[in-house]
Amino acid sequence: MKNLITIIFLTFSILLIAQTDPKIYDIIEAVSEERLRNDVKTLADFGTRHTLSDTLSDTRGIGAARRWIKSQFDNISKDCNDCLEVFFQKDLVAKGTNQRIVKDVMVVNVVAIQRGTKYPNRYIIMSGDIDSRVSDPTDFTSDSPGANDNATGMAGAIEAARVLSKYKFESSIVYLGLSGEEQGLFGGQGMARYAQENNWDIIGVLNNDMIGNIEGVDGVIDNRTFRIFSEPITTAETAPERLARQARGRRFYGGEVDGISRQLARYVHKTTETYMPEMNPMMVYRLDRFGRGGHHRPFNDVGFAGIRIMEAHENYTQQHQDIRTENGIDYGDTFEHVNFPYCKKLTAVNAITMASLASAPPAPSEVGIGGIVEPSAKLKWNKVDGATGYKIYWRDTTSPTWDHSRYVGDVTEFTLEGIVIDNFLFGVAAVGKDGHESVVVFPNKIIR
Repeated sequence: MKNLITIIFLTFSILLIAQTDPKIYDIIEAVSEERLRNDVKTLADFGTRHTLSDTLSDTRGIGAARRWIKSQFDNISKDCNDCLEVFFQKDLVAKGTNQRIVKDVMVVNVVAIQRGTKYPNRYIIMSGDIDSRVSDPTDFTSDSPGANDNATGMAGAIEAARVLSKYKFESSIVYLGLSGEEQGLFGGQGMARYAQENNWDIIGVLNNDMIGNIEGVDGVIDNRTFRIFSEPITTAETAPERLARQARGRRFYGGEVDGISRQLARYVHKTTETYMPEMNPMMVYRLDRFGRGGHHRPFNDVGFAGIRIMEAHENYTQQHQDIRTENGIDYGDTFEHVNFPYCKKLTAVNAITMASLASAPPAPSEVGIGGIVEPSAKLKWNKVDGATGYKIYWRDTTSPTWDHSRYVGDVTEFTLEGIVIDNFLFGVAAVGKDGHESVVVFPNKIIR
């Protein structure tokens, strides 16, 4: 009878962990295509949002745009009994800092924080860029509607705030509008410093930059695929004083593609496949597009997990272009080129990722692995506050995603019998009472 009870309990526990959370489907449904359309139109109609553009006008320039964005967050906060802390974060960037800063400029970000009920100092961040540009990056007066790049990402952050502010989460969520991206990632640098100075524990940064185009310059039309860019390890992980030890560890034990940003990317991939199987998340093993960078990079530079979420097929005739028509081709990042059903889908991808992470317990800080010259892999980890159990993941060494898993209950060590350590890569996630999981943690010590 005792064995039967144990089997029933374990079966129930496994089924419980396998369940999905109904509120995540509600969040997907609540994302409004109409609101995204209206917000992108409003942002595009400011004429230009160049970082160095007019800050005094109420109808044109980046000053008007950022004040409008703040007003949207303020209105959302009023609707949820002041559940958002809304403020400007700013830094002065001096003329000549680089060739694109042709005059002194105050780079101003718009921040809205939804405090977590249990872990108020743990943050998951969704960012979009406020600023726009034309062909000449120093031209701050010409019309630069920046409808897709990046009014879509900014509108997505506003819409995610509207939807998720209806719920309460254990960890904090930040909805962030960043300036200065086109001039040198200055807004992200300022915000990353702010996070460090205020001792923020950042779970991850979801940088949304261009989430509204489905027709590529190569003629491909695809309204389901999107890219998730992530670097393998952060520069902070390879600091000079630790470089030799880190390199030796990766050489013998692996982990060269298992940094914290890569695990965040895998989390987005898994969450999307679970709740939005109609979408096709595409993992790209690179910081950003070839030779380029986005506003997650400054966070990566100081050791935070950060990724870029964006469309799969870009159209360069609509990106960083003066508005004109040449040889029958309409150039310019204008409103009519944005696909809003697709923008809605990618906004939902962000919203459900943040809801899942903000509902989950913290990840284990220490994960040990052993089983050298043995027939089974052994894992051991620290107990996590709020976790009701733990899940071991493993994958082929050439697989981009965690393909196998086992829920092992509320224990802090487990042996995977018959799974040879040499043939796979492993990780551990903490699981909360509703089945939400932390990011997977790659082993950071060896069990002898």
